[in-house]
Amino acid sequence: MRNLFTLFSVILTLSLFGQEREKPLVLHFKISDVIDPRTNRYSELALEKAQEIDADYVILELDTYGGALNDADDIRTRILNFDRPIYTFINKDAASAGALISIACDSIYMAKGSSIGAATVVTQDGAAAPDKYQSYMRSIMRSTAEAKGRNPRMAEAMVDEDIDLDSIATEGKILTLSTSEAIKFGFCEAEVNNIDEIMIRSGIEDYDLQEYKLGATEKIIALFLNPFVSGILILIIIGGIYFELQTPGVGFPILASLVAIILYFVPNYLNGLAENWEIILFAVGIILIALEVFVIPGFGVAGILGLICTIGSLVLVMLNNDMFDFSFVGGDEIFISFATVIAGLLGAIVVMFFGGARLLNSNVFRRIALQDVQDKEQGFTSTFYKEKSMVGLKGKAYTRLRPSGKIEVEGAIYDAYTRGNFIDEGVDVEVISDEGTSLKVKEAQ
Repeated sequence: MRNLFTLFSVILTLSLFGQEREKPLVLHFKISDVIDPRTNRYSELALEKAQEIDADYVILELDTYGGALNDADDIRTRILNFDRPIYTFINKDAASAGALISIACDSIYMAKGSSIGAATVVTQDGAAAPDKYQSYMRSIMRSTAEAKGRNPRMAEAMVDEDIDLDSIATEGKILTLSTSEAIKFGFCEAEVNNIDEIMIRSGIEDYDLQEYKLGATEKIIALFLNPFVSGILILIIIGGIYFELQTPGVGFPILASLVAIILYFVPNYLNGLAENWEIILFAVGIILIALEVFVIPGFGVAGILGLICTIGSLVLVMLNNDMFDFSFVGGDEIFISFATVIAGLLGAIVVMFFGGARLLNSNVFRRIALQDVQDKEQGFTSTFYKEKSMVGLKGKAYTRLRPSGKIEVEGAIYDAYTRGNFIDEGVDVEVISDEGTSLKVKEAQ
């Protein structure tokens, strides 16, 4: 009896499973913008979703003039390694990087009036990129076409104008195929108008279609990539560090700065813009500034290098450069990045000057900071020289002041320091302040 019950359970489970996946499941996602780190991440998330829902087919709808070669190569590799059929639906244009991505798919379908090809690598100003990029593009176009059973020579001709394919592509012209030409030469299965026609041609008339859309988390990440929001984050980063240095131990300013740093770098990192070395550069800049403030007197090489590293990293994080190679970074992108960082810095300066006084006098600040004053009338003093004022007295540098050392005044030796400049031993000095345990001096006139 127990064996019969077990057999019945197994049959019922298999039956339910069969009914559950009676229709093939198709995931559909679109790339209708330039190929860049954002579309790279978008395609990665879409294919992860396809695996998560166990989709039987994936349809990538393309309408792009191309974009960054490194991101297109990432997408191509991801498609080649995917273990389910991926069909591309070229809904008007698959140029340059778009052509590479299309050729990586298992089947290519094109809408009427569409085109595929023109895969020469160009810089942002439209000029042909150096030959090392062209050579790499030719090789991956050829190998991708071979992997999918398409004509590798024709794939190379989409990159190299020197390839002569008789009547298909004459020497001196980059190969671009229309829908009918792509069908004729085996780069397209058929001309279609929609996804239904693609699935019918695949022998599937009844299926479940799921459109891939970014989740709430990804939309929030995209929000923080907005230059306006990035500028505000930079303002908080700089302002938080400044106010923490002004009021050490409070904690809130530096906490706000740390949160802003995370919100600035993490979205750019997830989208492939922020490289590890750029984040390290920012950390090095902060360390150098801290050394200048707390360890090294004055403001010199460490402080200047710290500012360069910090500001430079904030700019570079927003640009899709390859170790300072800006061949594929547009002038408008560089301008937007610089403008965003400068706007954030200027905003932070405004907050420092006009918001600092209000913060120090606010009720919230008074609750967390010591407000008592040790007045002279109450017996408190800031000087060790109670018998008479030392201000105005003249003497000589007993040792070299760099900027601190010892001076001799009226036959007595005192600790002293300058305003940051060095004074050699034996030079005449004048006391300009006697507060604290050391005398503040300047070179006597």
